[in-house]
Amino acid sequence: MNPPQQARPPSFSAHEFRVALGMFATGVTIVTARSAEGQVIGLTANSFNSVSLSPPLVLWSLSQAAASLSVFSAGSHYAINVLASDQKALAERFASKGADRWTGVAFDEGAGGAPLLHGAAATFECFNRSRYQEGDHVIFVGEVERCTHRHGASPLLFHGGRYYTEHPL
Repeated sequence: MNPPQQARPPSFSAHEFRVALGMFATGVTIVTARSAEGQVIGLTANSFNSVSLSPPLVLWSLSQAAASLSVFSAGSHYAINVLASDQKALAERFASKGADRWTGVAFDEGAGGAPLLHGAAATFECFNRSRYQEGDHVIFVGEVERCTHRHGASPLLFHGGRYYTEHPL
């Protein structure tokens, strides 16, 4: 018997899928870059994941409808800023449409000018290695050129549409 050539249509609604995905707890990041014109951009994302230790690779995904897609696609570098538990307000600000995201935000300049946010639990400075269009998103694979972490920092977590902090079991 031959395996099927394609997946069957989903037996669930988009809402049911989103709720089920919300059962997977994640960290929260702000992905940042600098446009060719020098403008800093950033957005909240929880689609971050490790890919490989050698070479050091990470991935994240962005909606094809995102206004910042062209900047992230064209740029040579971006930064993944893993937020600390005290940065919930920053996560919400960078997730909002039309908000002034950068006023009062302290950062250093990383590779390719990508902002490295002060207070982040960790940062990954990435070369924009490859992109893959899948469904309604683009998957970005970054080759990590530099990374740092703040010893003792507690990460900001997201689960079921709410923010959490870690508590050891």
